[in-house]
Amino acid sequence: MRDVKSAELIFISFTLLHGFVATLNCTSPTPEALFDAFERELFPKVLLPPVKSFSKSVNITIGITVVGVVGVDEKSQILTTLIWQVLEWDIEGLRWAEEECGTSRVSVPREKLWVPDVHIAEFMEEDKSPKTPYVYLLNTGRVFDDKPIRVISSCRLVIYTFPFDIQNCTLTFGSYLHFASDVRMIQGTTAEEILEESLDVMETNGEWELAGIGIAPHALALEDGSYSEIKYHIILKRRPLLYVVNLLIPSCFLITVDLFSFLLPPQSVDRSSFKMTLILGYTVFLLIMNDLLPVTGDTTPLINVFFSVSLALMVASLLETVFITNIQFSSSQYSAVPKWLSVLVLRYLALVVCLPPKKKSNRVTVFLNPSHGEPAMRSSIGEISAIYPKSAFSDKPPEKLPAAPQSPPDPVLDELRKLSKDLLSIRLQMDKHLKGSSTSEEWQMIGIVIDRLLFGLYIIFIVVSFITIIAIWIWNNSYKA
Repeated sequence: MRDVKSAELIFISFTLLHGFVATLNCTSPTPEALFDAFERELFPKVLLPPVKSFSKSVNITIGITVVGVVGVDEKSQILTTLIWQVLEWDIEGLRWAEEECGTSRVSVPREKLWVPDVHIAEFMEEDKSPKTPYVYLLNTGRVFDDKPIRVISSCRLVIYTFPFDIQNCTLTFGSYLHFASDVRMIQGTTAEEILEESLDVMETNGEWELAGIGIAPHALALEDGSYSEIKYHIILKRRPLLYVVNLLIPSCFLITVDLFSFLLPPQSVDRSSFKMTLILGYTVFLLIMNDLLPVTGDTTPLINVFFSVSLALMVASLLETVFITNIQFSSSQYSAVPKWLSVLVLRYLALVVCLPPKKKSNRVTVFLNPSHGEPAMRSSIGEISAIYPKSAFSDKPPEKLPAAPQSPPDPVLDELRKLSKDLLSIRLQMDKHLKGSSTSEEWQMIGIVIDRLLFGLYIIFIVVSFITIIAIWIWNNSYKA
């Protein structure tokens, strides 16, 4: 018994150290003879790594082909792609002659061979792609493992330039358990070849297009050892035409209509109602298109900022219209304009909006002030006194003159006295009106300056937004990986 156990140990040690047999012997060039040889020499060693010594690592050559980009979930930060994964490795010592066995390549059940535990580190869900039960085995000992994978992977999406954004997602292939000393990942085809083949076989033509592929070998170092990995950078570019047509163009139309509403007279009530209707329509538009906008927690896309600023400008223009309308109808009841406001708006902002202050007129205007009107009134009264007795204009009772008889009251004098009182009242009202009209004119000028200032801000915002959108769009179209 001891001799039998010693022989078994020697056989196992020999197998571990020297691996598989050098050549398979087939009794005839038929599949049955070849698989009989596999059953004798290859399949019983399914648990052993295909190397002659533990000091050697299994070199796994990997290559991928992107078949389709199913979708990108910005909210969950998930990328869904379909790829073909091709793994290649050698079984050391395995050989057979094509003439003797009848073929140079045969498909073998996957569970009959040692298969590396290569996985994708960014996997978020279980792979639900169809399973392939076979692998190819060449007469040189080379194994080809080609299978489709539906990859649902995590990807850090940056949507600041939405809908002209370009995403760079990573797929990291490596062994789940074995260290680099046991399993080493080797790059197969180049990035240019992968991109060219992927574009040829691409099945999807949706929102995203494949813009480039990058490859970078990587080693994950831990305390117990390091893992050999291959990182594939999948560069995706969004097709922005759908969002330009459905989001940007309607928004620009509404803003342009609101811009031209400044041509309506400010004192018209139609201007404020027109702007209010535009704000209501723009709000309904944003609510309808809310599902098309991305939702993230880190950054706010520029398009969201654009919509917010547009809505803010519409609301500001409505409030400014209400202010100007109030000035047009109630400015005569306002107090005098504060000095600081007059200097800020009429002296500085008026120059900014190309409304220089009006030059003072050279005309001389005569105001009927009581102080200036007294001499004229007195001269008029003196002329009247020369014709009529002085006692007619006095409130005191006339002195009795012994010689002159008392004359009856003249109705003309009464009418003149009433007329002088009316003229005095009219003069006071005119003074008050002229003083209020100058204050009202100053308030109206402030309203005109503010209206022109907001109109200029509208033009600047539209021009800057248009240039920014065109620049980002050109950059998106000219991007090359």
